[in-house]
Amino acid sequence: MTDQPLLSVRDFRLEFDTFDGVYRAIDGVNFDLIPGESLGIVGETGCGKSVTAKSILGLVPTPPARVVSGQILYNGEDLLTVGEERLRALRGVEIAMIFQDPMTYLNPVFTIGQQLVDVILAHQRWRPSEQRLNRAQARDHAIDMLSRVHLPNPERQLDAYPHQLSGGMRQRVLIAQALSGNPRLLIADEPTTALDVTIQAQILDLIAELMGEFDLSVILISHDLGVVASLCQRVVVMYAGQVVEDASVTRLFSEPGHPYTQGLLKAVPHPGRAASTLSGIPGTLPNLYDPPAGCRFQSRCAHAMPMCTTVPPLYAVADGQRVACHLHAPEASRAGVA
Repeated sequence: MTDQPLLSVRDFRLEFDTFDGVYRAIDGVNFDLIPGESLGIVGETGCGKSVTAKSILGLVPTPPARVVSGQILYNGEDLLTVGEERLRALRGVEIAMIFQDPMTYLNPVFTIGQQLVDVILAHQRWRPSEQRLNRAQARDHAIDMLSRVHLPNPERQLDAYPHQLSGGMRQRVLIAQALSGNPRLLIADEPTTALDVTIQAQILDLIAELMGEFDLSVILISHDLGVVASLCQRVVVMYAGQVVEDASVTRLFSEPGHPYTQGLLKAVPHPGRAASTLSGIPGTLPNLYDPPAGCRFQSRCAHAMPMCTTVPPLYAVADGQRVACHLHAPEASRAGVA
């Protein structure tokens, strides 16, 4: 694993123009992903996780979305400025994505084989002519991919329609489809939310297995900290469109630095902890049509202080841990606040 980032998101800001005004969905997001790394992005619904992920591949419709500033660098190439033709060459071939609900992304009137083979053939135009597959070869590749995601009887499943498969089987088809172009980066947007707990574990084990087999880097979007802990090496915590903490999984669970992260962990049930110790985070997300100045968590934070009306930088708290909270500012430490 090299320390040179495969993906770098730099000061990314994105807004939506709506009838009610400008919705400031993403505000100054920064993070890196190095090759071979698995990164989790967590936060409650509406914090900007999925919008950030979809922006990497240019999947957010513009308009109404509008990029205000920043860069999304893939191997040094800014994906925000390369144009649609270049993005098409990257989608599925270099960067692939799987989504939350497989039935939404599988066409119910076409067989699994038709859809998978068509995706494989669509990738061929971006490959050197001597490496391109014809339809028969694409069908063989589809069977191989279904086998590699452990879908039983892959030859027979090619002739099945999506409604004839279970939710877990459909998710395996989407994973096979995403990896059919042999990408370097896989973005998984809540891939287990629509599945029962047993199947969730199987899908997570499958993704972990395929990371090694395909030499993948993975971004996992989730609101479930348990899912992130089981698969990811590092975690980015988002709140109201901002990154509030970036840390290794071990450090985040043992020494969470941001009050929001601490609140999330206190709200997670644990087998060794009494239910009475669970606590929620008071209040709701701020109005992103008119977000508060400074830290967006201040109205829900028990540690709010006057300096929270200014935007906190990501303070380096420990090796590999950065926290966007003034509690970690040097002046706060000197005053005995942290």
